Amino acid sequence: MKRATKLYLLLALIALAFFPTASARAMGPFDGGPVIFGGSYTLKSGDTLNGDLVVFGGNVTIEEEATVKGSIVIFGGTIKLDGTMTQDLVLIGASGSMGENAILEGDLTMVGGSMARAEGSTIEGEVRDNPTIEIPPPTVPEVPEVPEVPAVPEVPTVNEPNITINPIGSALGALGQAIIIGALAMLLSLFMLPQMERVSQTFARQPLMAGGVGLATVIVSPLVALFMVITIILILAIPFFALGLFLAWLFGVIAIGLEVGERFTRSVGQNWSSTLTAGFGTFIVVLISQGLGIIPCFGWLAPFLLGCAGVGAVALTILEGRRTPATVAPASSPSEPLPPAS
Repeated sequence: MKRATKLYLLLALIALAFFPTASARAMGPFDGGPVIFGGSYTLKSGDTLNGDLVVFGGNVTIEEEATVKGSIVIFGGTIKLDGTMTQDLVLIGASGSMGENAILEGDLTMVGGSMARAEGSTIEGEVRDNPTIEIPPPTVPEVPEVPEVPAVPEVPTVNEPNITINPIGSALGALGQAIIIGALAMLLSLFMLPQMERVSQTFARQPLMAGGVGLATVIVSPLVALFMVITIILILAIPFFALGLFLAWLFGVIAIGLEVGERFTRSVGQNWSSTLTAGFGTFIVVLISQGLGIIPCFGWLAPFLLGCAGVGAVALTILEGRRTPATVAPASSPSEPLPPAS
């Protein structure tokens, strides 16, 4: 697969989060092929797919004597290839198997994926496992010598700039963060789902208020840390204070991801489990924010505002919980009258 194709693939994964989601299967960005969300796709023996196939969390089966005249990209799913592919196969966090009659005429690229091959299977292209691309800095031509002129100082030598540009590495880093935090969201949903739902509901009701409270928390936090340093006695509490802010940020982002996941599943008419909904929504939120963070100069605003909104949603939820008065059950009347005092 060419470098331009790899970059287009990563940009396509980010862009899919913004596409209208009228159904779980729509036309894909590669040559008009299908896009599968959490489902299965089977190309039966003798059939031909004239286009590309993109799969998110689904299963793909290409039967023997079936032909795919395009590329296949699988994210977090599986593929069983027994037929023929004329172009490339990309596995991102996915696994696959090739039968003894399987033929892959293009390249096989795996990013956190695996492929089991039976004896007799054929891969005519290259096999890349967790590829990295290095872009060398441009060569600056040497500055010609300045002729000696009386009373004119010499022109200083221009040093060759050291430029390091790695957009593919930055994109893969954002993808890795999204996968890790999405996995944490799935784990937390098993133990703290009611708390996550309260925070997500608070954010859905008051998104601007949550962002404002989070921004105020970020501004006030350095002053609180400085006060702890001045008092000396509280200086030991600084690590706990920083840990609390980090946990509030992480929990708030995951709660926002849960809200996004629930809205996504409603829009595509699916009924996923809370664990899958929280993981998928958090993955999309973090991937978009970190992907926008790659943009120079102004890219940092997206993850910063997301973090402020998450911290603010957690803070508002805690404050609302403390303001809610405890309900006192009325005293039950005795079933029989008390005997008169003697």
